[in-house]
Amino acid sequence: MSTFHLTQEVAAPVATVWADLANLASHVEWMADAASITFVGDRRQGVGTRFDCVTRVGPLRTVDRMEVTRWDEGNELAVRHQGLVRGEGTFTLRPLGDDRTELAWREDLRFPWWLGGPVAGLAAAPVLRRLWRGNLVRFAERFAGG
Repeated sequence: MSTFHLTQEVAAPVATVWADLANLASHVEWMADAASITFVGDRRQGVGTRFDCVTRVGPLRTVDRMEVTRWDEGNELAVRHQGLVRGEGTFTLRPLGDDRTELAWREDLRFPWWLGGPVAGLAAAPVLRRLWRGNLVRFAERFAGG
């Protein structure tokens, strides 16, 4: 299992950050690795929401089926990855005063054995960290200037 943990300060209150984060369809606007999101069924938020995310990292492209496993309004959102790479991703919000929020992103991922398993995770780690760091910066920029 490969674990990644990143944080980003966002210049907005928790409720505002949550409203944007909870709009799952908008993740393609700030996640460079998310090419498209197609919902499976009628749900668009909450536990049980399922969607297919076309994910691309460099020349690699795959469809990642995800399902929301935790939805703690204003606090935490978690998804289970059920595609080529499996695991769980979690976003957690923490207030830093009235008008700032810490957004924490944790990914616990398992790469398939036929792709190298844990060795593939180690090799991918620097690329994924850089990619996800950029995603968090782009997310925070959505709130720049108040």
